[in-house]
Amino acid sequence: MGPLPPFLKAQVGQPDTFQHERLLHAQGYARVAGTDEAGRGPLAGPVVAACVVLPRDCNTAIFRDSKTLTHLRRTALCRELRAIGAEVGVGIVSARAIDRINILQSSLLARKLALEDLGRHHPLPDFVLVDGKFTIPHAIAQEALIKGEVKSASIAAASIVAKVQRDALMDGLHQTFPHYNFSRNKGYPTEAHRSAIARYGPCPQHRRTFRGVREFV
Repeated sequence: MGPLPPFLKAQVGQPDTFQHERLLHAQGYARVAGTDEAGRGPLAGPVVAACVVLPRDCNTAIFRDSKTLTHLRRTALCRELRAIGAEVGVGIVSARAIDRINILQSSLLARKLALEDLGRHHPLPDFVLVDGKFTIPHAIAQEALIKGEVKSASIAAASIVAKVQRDALMDGLHQTFPHYNFSRNKGYPTEAHRSAIARYGPCPQHRRTFRGVREFV
């Protein structure tokens, strides 16, 4: 493999975002995963989660909170995850399910599905670091980390995968429902998106229990 692009190199002075994983390794947990989701706030589309086990010897410092990265960097880091042999699972919960069980339960379900998806191709992790206040509905050992995407490289990697996967899904939905410009707003409540809902009404991919949509159902 050739040298990494400059933006994939670790920055001098960055905090150690693999300390939680190393501590768990020292306690006997051989395979530690991180999980996070993308798409809690949008008015349309699914919530997508990812679960990632990073190789211990990789450059963990390059994986940062997806919200701080450009689309170009996120896609490059997804390629890097494949190149280094990271183990990845993805879980998707639809807009209809979000309306049925609420967005919090849907985000936790998506993370559970991501863990199970990873387990279909690799052994299940021994421990899962979960972004946020809540652990996922699974018997596996786990810990919730508030602002986990800035504390754990594994969670940050999961946030990157989830964001890239969800953006791709929204780009696809744009082809079916071009009036809402999902390829640009990704379903988030921009002024233009709200105006489109008011003009055309919600499409089947809108979350009908969300304010900004339910008024037009």
